[in-house]
Amino acid sequence: MSDPTMGERLDTFPRYLLHHARVRGERPAMREKDMGIWQTWTWAEVAVEVRALAAGLAELGFRRGENLAIIGDNRPRLYWTMCAVQMLGGVPVPLYQDAVAGEMLFVLQDAEIRFAIVEDQEQVDKLLEIREQCPALQHILFDEPRGMRHYTQTFLQSMDEVMAMGRIHDSNSHDFLDAEIARGSPGDVAVMLYTSGTTGKPKGVCQTHSSFITAAKSGVEFDHLGASEDILSYLPMAWVGDHLFSYAQALVAGFTINCPESGDTVMNDLREIGPTYYFAPPRVFENLLTQVMIRMEDAGQLKRGLFHYFMKVAKRCGAEILDAGVKNAGNVPFSDRFNYALGNLLIYAPLRNVLGMSRIRVAYTAGAAIGPDLFRFYRSIGVNLKQLYGSTETCAAVCFQPDGEIKFDSVGKPAPGVEVKIAANGEVLVRGGMMLKEYYKRPDATAESLDAEGYFLTGDAGFIDADGHLKIIDRAKDVGKLAGGAVFAPNYVENKLKFFQYIKEAVCFGHDRDMVCAFINIDMGAVGNWAERRNIAYSGYTDLAGKAEVLELVQQCVEEVNAELARDAMLAETQVHRFLVLHKELDPDDDELTRTRKVRRGFIAEKYAVLIEALYGGKTSQFIETQVKFEDGRSGKVAADLVIRDVKTLPVVKKAA
Repeated sequence: MSDPTMGERLDTFPRYLLHHARVRGERPAMREKDMGIWQTWTWAEVAVEVRALAAGLAELGFRRGENLAIIGDNRPRLYWTMCAVQMLGGVPVPLYQDAVAGEMLFVLQDAEIRFAIVEDQEQVDKLLEIREQCPALQHILFDEPRGMRHYTQTFLQSMDEVMAMGRIHDSNSHDFLDAEIARGSPGDVAVMLYTSGTTGKPKGVCQTHSSFITAAKSGVEFDHLGASEDILSYLPMAWVGDHLFSYAQALVAGFTINCPESGDTVMNDLREIGPTYYFAPPRVFENLLTQVMIRMEDAGQLKRGLFHYFMKVAKRCGAEILDAGVKNAGNVPFSDRFNYALGNLLIYAPLRNVLGMSRIRVAYTAGAAIGPDLFRFYRSIGVNLKQLYGSTETCAAVCFQPDGEIKFDSVGKPAPGVEVKIAANGEVLVRGGMMLKEYYKRPDATAESLDAEGYFLTGDAGFIDADGHLKIIDRAKDVGKLAGGAVFAPNYVENKLKFFQYIKEAVCFGHDRDMVCAFINIDMGAVGNWAERRNIAYSGYTDLAGKAEVLELVQQCVEEVNAELARDAMLAETQVHRFLVLHKELDPDDDELTRTRKVRRGFIAEKYAVLIEALYGGKTSQFIETQVKFEDGRSGKVAADLVIRDVKTLPVVKKAA
């Protein structure tokens, strides 16, 4: 059978769209749940809609080389906007939909946005709030018309109007769009994604069609992905991971993108779709595990007993049995295989079904390091979870984990065509076809990010083991040393703490200090459920976080982590000596986390300097008052006397020779 792609120039995303419309036009390309019902568009229908939008934008005056902002939840028409803009030789610039207006301002100004396409009234209102500070912004198009009836500004238009105008334009001048698509080159910038800005102002990363297609092809071939896959697209469109999985790979492989009804319905929609291919950052897997543990705490004694018994079986041999599906199960004792099969019938299969993971063939996590314990949990219950390593500047595709060669403490081997080496200072350097073209309007930053040989400086510290697997220790700037000389990798300790369902976030300190201390955020859902079952009354997060019983619960978790660290001679010195539970949750709106929920370590150290000094100064409590932003835009203050606890540490456990 001949290859249907032979002779076609599939080197830009619009060409891929038109290809799928020809060869699998009746297959589902996108689904969206609306008012409880799944709506479906075929590849042929998507191609027609994208052409209408592209022609409508051209009619409004959108020009080749311009940047266009996209703001909203994952919606089919917002994904179509990406391709429509690319058809015209423009550059889509997705923004985080949960960002406040002030955060959007920098990107809108920096990218010189003249056109913005947004999801709904909420996003329109944000742009209207800052429009006077964005003189270039001339056109705001909205997808959802609800609530927009009384807006009379002439620069506001519905996408329906623009697409209707585009259909007429395309009908009268059909050759126009074909000519624009033909002008497209693989070296053209296909998308601009802004970095999360953990250490300063975000930078616009310009990625070409070629770089993202290279990254997408690499993943598709590596995991044998085909047009029959289903993926749930629910992560921010402004995040490189979503762009790789829900846009680039979908267009390269031709599989189906499913958009949930809302952020609140993701779990239900996940179960309904039953994706075969799944992607989530570690925090999502952490939250799912927390929900499971909360449900088990509420279960009957028999069910709890069965769960804990079979989870011990899974921890002992589940990951090895999963790998044995690829290789050979002979090294797993028969008794373990029998018990695991029984556990699969009673616990693991129902659990995968509850999580919406019954059909998953491949699941990936990336965006931050995942704790080995969390990683092992999912693989042990039969979910083929693997780590992916990359960044916005490398299209999130540097390393993959081959089936049958999964290591819990590595991110796998370099992807095909990617070169990885370790610099003299321990920094991971990468080179390949998935590299950024440049930082927008920042030639200085572009030059600084590349060495003389064209390797990208990732900013991560790591090493390559004897089997060729890359192991990431932490961000290079965060890796330090204790006063006694021991290596201190805060993220490694934090991930171990976050494995417990009661701990949502942790920030560890210790560089140039004589011991490690930690800030802890409790998980309100898990700890609240735990407290209610013990008849512990509380009035909110601050009150609950300060309860003596909760502090004791957290201390038990910290001491378990210390016991694990004590068994690792290299990390035993980084056991946590003292901790406090913060009086508020770390929040992107308070600039403590990025929109991808990465800790802004330097900002936190400065903001809570008084707490750090209290931890290291031997105090048993410290008063603090903190300014916070509420969801409705108001500001307020949260104050509390925080209790500081000493934690039991253990001597190094030396392994027997």
